[in-house]
Amino acid sequence: MMRMLCLPGDGIGPEITSAARAVVDASGAAVAWSEAAIGFAALDAVGTTIPDDIIAAARAADGILLGPVSHNLYPPVAAGGKNPSGTLRKALELFANIRPARSYDGVPTPTGATADMVIFRENLEGFYADRNMVSGGSEMMVSPGIAIAIRKITEQGSTRIARAAFDAAASRRRKVVAVHKANVMRTTCGLFLDACRAVAASFPDIEYSEMLVDAAAAHLVRDPEQFYIIVTTNMFGDILSDLASELSGGLGLAGSLNLGAAHAIAQAQHGSAPDIAGRDIANPTSMILSASMLLAHSGAREPAARIDRALARCLARPSTRTRDLGGSLGTRAFAKTVIAEMQP
Repeated sequence: MMRMLCLPGDGIGPEITSAARAVVDASGAAVAWSEAAIGFAALDAVGTTIPDDIIAAARAADGILLGPVSHNLYPPVAAGGKNPSGTLRKALELFANIRPARSYDGVPTPTGATADMVIFRENLEGFYADRNMVSGGSEMMVSPGIAIAIRKITEQGSTRIARAAFDAAASRRRKVVAVHKANVMRTTCGLFLDACRAVAASFPDIEYSEMLVDAAAAHLVRDPEQFYIIVTTNMFGDILSDLASELSGGLGLAGSLNLGAAHAIAQAQHGSAPDIAGRDIANPTSMILSASMLLAHSGAREPAARIDRALARCLARPSTRTRDLGGSLGTRAFAKTVIAEMQP
């Protein structure tokens, strides 16, 4: 029995996590759920968006289902407005953000091309101000009109994400491209590439190449089918994964798993969409796919595959899609349809 902690989050978070939980429960996976408030609900109740006992509960769980959060609307950190996502990534050392981008039969893509790739994004370093310093921020206003940001890249962090990507490639078409900007950021991207090359040397049967991030963006638009596994640094991965997902049909169809050595969090790629919260119109596909990734990582591969197959069949038919994809189903009705599609 897997002990799963659900943190619904803000905006549409409670709706899509509820849908994902219902699908997981119907998949045949043996899951025991607990739930706790984060975000604005926790801020109103206890004065902080992510209480310490939630972090302890996350550490004790076998997996976490994390809904989107409205962290840009939170008060300052001193007033309790921490970003729950960033806080959990640091606390649980979730060094890898794994983001598949897959096209689905029947769902149009912006360019007409299809894609089936996975982006491995380093999750704890880079330019992100909330997760690369022990104390203080990594952005500074050194004088009026002059701001500086610090980018942290480590050999350890680069090696971990590279190894995760190559381990995945060993069972996925054996092709990895490392995306970088070493022609300009020679030291930081150079260190990242050195680590990738060292890991690649221990996987001689996997094709390894390197590509500048601007070229990668262009090639994703021109020919996304050439990519299988992309490994890159934090900010590049954040941007490229959104691009890849949109090219594959939209962020609403893109799952995401935050992974560490001992913990994993399923998290939709998209935001909290407060403008449509509570209206039962949010597409829960990204959250359901993320939950499926969590099940597969936890060893429940057949239930995960059952979910993936049912989702693909539902997305292939306009009559069983949500409104954003040209269908008529709301959040709850779509979850029920996926559940019905899983039945023998």
